[in-house]
Amino acid sequence: MSDNTITVEGIVIQGHGVASQKSEHYPDGTIILQLPYFKQLGLDLTPYFRGTLNITIRPHQFFMKNPQYHFKKVEWTQAHPPEDFSFSKCGVIFKDKKYQGWIYYPHPETKKRHFKDDSIIEVIAMFIPDIGYGDKVLLELDAREVGIR
Repeated sequence: MSDNTITVEGIVIQGHGVASQKSEHYPDGTIILQLPYFKQLGLDLTPYFRGTLNITIRPHQFFMKNPQYHFKKVEWTQAHPPEDFSFSKCGVIFKDKKYQGWIYYPHPETKKRHFKDDSIIEVIAMFIPDIGYGDKVLLELDAREVGIR
């Protein structure tokens, strides 16, 4: 990435499954529905996998400082009120190979349906073969955009 890169270890864990899988309100997952809105706002995520990796960095926590993209009041569904989203470019290193990705951060203050754990980073990344729950990864983050405590 750059001189501002910070690296943190993480473990892939199971998420809610709403981003990429069928659910009551989202038959194809939420990411596929959100992509056109993000693209219209200037971030094209169509080359990336249509789901998120949930990566725990416990005992650490992360916070968004100055993300590359911050979209306010995105009306991507009728199932709930508009949401704010932030994105910061990142790298996911798995089995000594680096995959490009983005931290996907639906702001919890606008996302009332799900509990947010600040030790879990959601990442939209290029397809990563053979990755699964329990796998260890390294995340490369931009320290100007994301903080770790």
